[in-house]
Amino acid sequence: MNLVIVESPTKEKTISKFIKGKGFTVKSSYGHVRDLPEKELGVDIDKGFQPKYIILPHAKKIIYQLGKILPNVKDVYLATDFDREGEAIAWHLTQLLKLDDSKTKRITFHEITPEAIEEAIKNPRKIDLALVESQQARRILDRLVGYKLSPLLWRKIAKGLSAGRVQSVAVRFIVERENEIKNFKTQEYWTIQIEVEKDQKKFLCDLISKNEEKFQKLITYKLFADEYKVGFSTINSKPECDKIIEELKTLSYTVTNIEKKKISKNPLPPFTTSSMQQDAFRKLGLSSQRTMRIAQTLYEGVKLDETLIGLITYMRTDSVAVAKSAQEEARKYIVEKIGKDFIPEKTRVYKTKTKGAQEAHEAIRPTSVYREPELIKKYLTDEQFKLYKLIWQRFVASQMAQAIYDQVTVEIIGGDYKFRASGRTLIFPGYLKIYKDEEDETEQSKILPELKIGDSVNLIEIIPQQHFTEPPPRYNEASLIKTLEKYGIGRPSTYAPILATIQNRRYVKIIDKKFYPTEIGITVNNLLKEYFEEIIDVNFTAKIEKKLDEIAQKKDKWINVLTEFYKSFSSKLNIADEKLQEKQRAVLTDKVCPLCGAKMYLRHSRFGDFYSCSKWPKCKGKSNVKP
Repeated sequence: MNLVIVESPTKEKTISKFIKGKGFTVKSSYGHVRDLPEKELGVDIDKGFQPKYIILPHAKKIIYQLGKILPNVKDVYLATDFDREGEAIAWHLTQLLKLDDSKTKRITFHEITPEAIEEAIKNPRKIDLALVESQQARRILDRLVGYKLSPLLWRKIAKGLSAGRVQSVAVRFIVERENEIKNFKTQEYWTIQIEVEKDQKKFLCDLISKNEEKFQKLITYKLFADEYKVGFSTINSKPECDKIIEELKTLSYTVTNIEKKKISKNPLPPFTTSSMQQDAFRKLGLSSQRTMRIAQTLYEGVKLDETLIGLITYMRTDSVAVAKSAQEEARKYIVEKIGKDFIPEKTRVYKTKTKGAQEAHEAIRPTSVYREPELIKKYLTDEQFKLYKLIWQRFVASQMAQAIYDQVTVEIIGGDYKFRASGRTLIFPGYLKIYKDEEDETEQSKILPELKIGDSVNLIEIIPQQHFTEPPPRYNEASLIKTLEKYGIGRPSTYAPILATIQNRRYVKIIDKKFYPTEIGITVNNLLKEYFEEIIDVNFTAKIEKKLDEIAQKKDKWINVLTEFYKSFSSKLNIADEKLQEKQRAVLTDKVCPLCGAKMYLRHSRFGDFYSCSKWPKCKGKSNVKP
């Protein structure tokens, strides 16, 4: 008998169905089996950052049961997830079960289907120790930051607070954006449209310029993370607008230029973890955590009639690569079900642009495009169906032909003023037949009448509109994940936990699906900025992620990365500790207590400086420090 160990009971059930009666038994570890202890640092810094792993409570019984099976087992196949965490679980199992290296085989797969499992068993490998070391370095690094910084927050602000290498950067994004919104100076501006008519067909034109001097301008605001472009007009008051309107009333209008062209638009690549979370938030209203829980069930297996089958590939990925067999199946499906005009001449191949992406992974896709969402709807919950349909549509669309539009741009002159009107008509839907992205959904076809250069058009109405420049938008789950991904902060497996942590710690709150920093979140962020600017620096955090990737790629040693980090970190920790202790020392003053007449101490708190009676706690006298 051979033993296959997976990390989830659902996976155990699904894979058992595939290899039942073939000399295999499948068991689950129920997740991680070892970790650092909760109530202590658990890292011996003086002994090369040696971790002190303990068996997790739930795992003691599981390890005992697996140990009893082992004497009757020929080979052990470790089939945990195809990522750092999965590799680490596999390694911890070898340590706890004292597995014989010659009988231990590591297998991985992107999808849980009979074919994928059979292929994986035929092609086992050894545990990738570089990947394990990368996970271990991440775990130790995060433990050092969390357990060393948190006590400072307790002393300065309040008990129970925590700081984290990645969560603190996410909070900083939200706090800085709030500051940018508060400091934004609103600017009034006006735009003018004219409604004109030709052959009893009316259409709108935008005022563009006067004597070739453009009214439309673009301001670029430099933000903490990114730039924010704000369009506005140089017509910045009603009197100015009224003056132009009076001139426009007296003019005649002529078509001076017409530009016609076909434009095409390519589909987006299939989902990564990040893009799936963003789309599920925008289109389905699902939080990142909820999306990942639903995706996990689709990956691990859903019962279709009497067969458990994984419906999607692994859902923690930052790659847009797709297996050749899946591309071919998609093209075959498109020809059969949609039409041969809807496939491009060449198979679409996408390249991953995300920093540090794992190219060995695949994008998120259905395990078979022939499992159409509507055909299996009766086997799925409502949320499973909606998410599966989104994944299915995005993947099929990614292999389809371009959408093609006819676009017409018309310029109209009235005196010294120039106007422009654009029309767009969809002439071939291509991938839009299956899936529309955010931009596609807001686009509407606009048809202009047949015009030629020299045509006169009749003025029907002048339409002025008052506007005010708007500050940058607050982050929502989709935009925050997109920003984290853009800067290489965190990885596919961490986006949802990061967002959950900053909410659970009450550093941020969600109002109308937007992130707002809480008072405590702002206070913690300001403290970390003052003493640990490097730790919550965007580039520094991204650099650490890159270093962790280099460990996995055998380009660096985990000890070197931790040593380099801790040398700088411990120095800043000591300086911050000294400064905070200085600030917290009470100073006896000549100020008299209003209750008992004793002298008072000048003390400090997170709410500011205050005086308290030197006979406290017997006397409760205190007073504020006047500015």
